[in-house]
Amino acid sequence: MFTKVNSKVVSVNLAQAGQIIARRGAMLFYTGQVFFQPHQIPGMGGGGMGGLAGMAGRMMQGEHEATMIAQGNGTVHYGYRGLELEVVDLGTGSGASGPGQYSQGGEMRVEASRLLAYTQGLQASVVSTTSSGGGGGGGGGLMGALRSAASGVATGQGMFTTQLTGVGTAVILGHGGFIALPVSPNSPLTVDPQAFAASVGQIQTNLRSTVSFRNMGRTGGEAFQLDCTGQGVVFVQASEHRL
Repeated sequence: MFTKVNSKVVSVNLAQAGQIIARRGAMLFYTGQVFFQPHQIPGMGGGGMGGLAGMAGRMMQGEHEATMIAQGNGTVHYGYRGLELEVVDLGTGSGASGPGQYSQGGEMRVEASRLLAYTQGLQASVVSTTSSGGGGGGGGGLMGALRSAASGVATGQGMFTTQLTGVGTAVILGHGGFIALPVSPNSPLTVDPQAFAASVGQIQTNLRSTVSFRNMGRTGGEAFQLDCTGQGVVFVQASEHRL
């Protein structure tokens, strides 16, 4: 549904694609009759919660970018801060049929700051990185949450991430472009956590530290590594810069 204008801009015809959800501030220009309204991921309200639930709700809101729905009859152009982007089709059912097109089960996990836009056929939710299928692999319960919080501070990833499921197309952002790397049970992958952009399919991630007290301060930028296992595709940006 999205068409690349160049490496940093996409366009989408709303008459063909239907409603588009995009991060606020990403619209560059449009032609035709287009209307915008605020959008909120279901369950993100968090009002009235106290204690750990309230804290989790506030952290979820802090790791979710404000979004807008575009609808109408026109063509909208999107981009954000001159960052490179990649168009990814989820759940097409036809396998890889060109650059950026994958069908690894119609599920993507991506940091909110790296998600530019997606079509109405995809349902977004904010999930803990400790849950099965993606994220930091910290385990369940309070200790798992604490481990995820610590790893989030160390690597730039938070306790929560955005999950997209269904059939549709998403656009992700990164520095220096992307490399799409296949992962299978026989071919696991290890990446730098700050270069990790998104995963598509049934990918499990586990963050591990290579730091010991003996080599503390002498490991350069490889103190943490992200092990990716399962079946799908991992998108790695050509940089370790955070968005």
